[in-house]
Amino acid sequence: MRIAYLCDISPEHVQPYSGGNARIFNALRSHVGEVDIIGQGWGAAEPLRRAIHALPDGVNLRLRWRLHLALARIIARQTAQALEKKRYDVVFGAYSVQSLAGLRLPYPMLKAFTADATFTVYKRSEIGQSFGSSVLSRRLLDPLTLRAERKIYRGLDMALWPSDWLKREADALYGLSAEQSLVVPWGANIDTPEAEARPLPIAAGAPVRLLVVGRDWFAKGGPMAFEVMELLRARGVDARLTVIGTEPPEFHRNAHVTVHPSLDKSVPEERARFETAFRESHFLVQPSFESWGFAFCEAAAYGLPALCLRVGGVPVRGGVTGHALDAGARAEDFAALVMGHIAAPEGYAEMRRNARAEFEQRLNWESWGRSVREIFEARLGEARSR
Repeated sequence: MRIAYLCDISPEHVQPYSGGNARIFNALRSHVGEVDIIGQGWGAAEPLRRAIHALPDGVNLRLRWRLHLALARIIARQTAQALEKKRYDVVFGAYSVQSLAGLRLPYPMLKAFTADATFTVYKRSEIGQSFGSSVLSRRLLDPLTLRAERKIYRGLDMALWPSDWLKREADALYGLSAEQSLVVPWGANIDTPEAEARPLPIAAGAPVRLLVVGRDWFAKGGPMAFEVMELLRARGVDARLTVIGTEPPEFHRNAHVTVHPSLDKSVPEERARFETAFRESHFLVQPSFESWGFAFCEAAAYGLPALCLRVGGVPVRGGVTGHALDAGARAEDFAALVMGHIAAPEGYAEMRRNARAEFEQRLNWESWGRSVREIFEARLGEARSR
């Protein structure tokens, strides 16, 4: 099976899209078929693309996809020319739906796409609403974007969503059919770690270690995680907090907080610190607004229960692999859950086992790749039999 891979940033760069772009590409290559990366050039508009990429990230991101949609006819010509050079079975878009805008396929092939959110679903959700937007964007640009999105998504053979939440919202917004819109959960942005020999115990009188992971302390719910730690300590629990990927402000740091501002998992010593933090923690405390959240998959890989908010497509099953509370939940609510597990350690051990099982059965890229291969083979078989 030959697959043409489309994204506005090459999957050879592992950092963009929180590593998801590279993971998707590698899963296709390992489990589905031969994959070629189609160039990201804009054809006659290439000088403009280069100028945009030289801008700060925030401006770059907004301009990149909006101008891509506006210049879709010009850019799509170059993509179609690249597709003509080989005979592909599938053109596969990841994250940047604008890469499929205006694309006329030079010969019959399946058209597939995956992302953890769409622009309009995200913006209209609790997640997007928490950031706000300008009047110009809401009244002028957003309707134009929705129109373009609807045309692209309805033209897909397969939209492969990682979460039930995104499928439900996308189906209603874009009018997708059950055949088009499928749920295939994503995996973690780490290689598979060994399962723990026995669940890490939790007990009264012993330290309880909390973990926060992400690049933005405030966006990842760091302040609430710090407050949870302080509430537990006030109740006599020796609670500690480990932070990976960001630096909390001084007023969210004390002797009980350990900070790893940045850990490069390709460096053995730093990878070991990353693994130790996950293996020695009792809870990932991440009350953030997420459309997916790779950190929750990573927590499951280490059998680490997650405390989070029930928003977007967060892959945490309440009461099974962690606890997902309503968006209005307070630090007191999360602290009470931790206290409940200290009082009932058997249930906590079961939750750790459940979290690892969820990773092994669903939240890994091997499962994603196998599922996608089965879907593609079935659809290609149907197409050939027509």
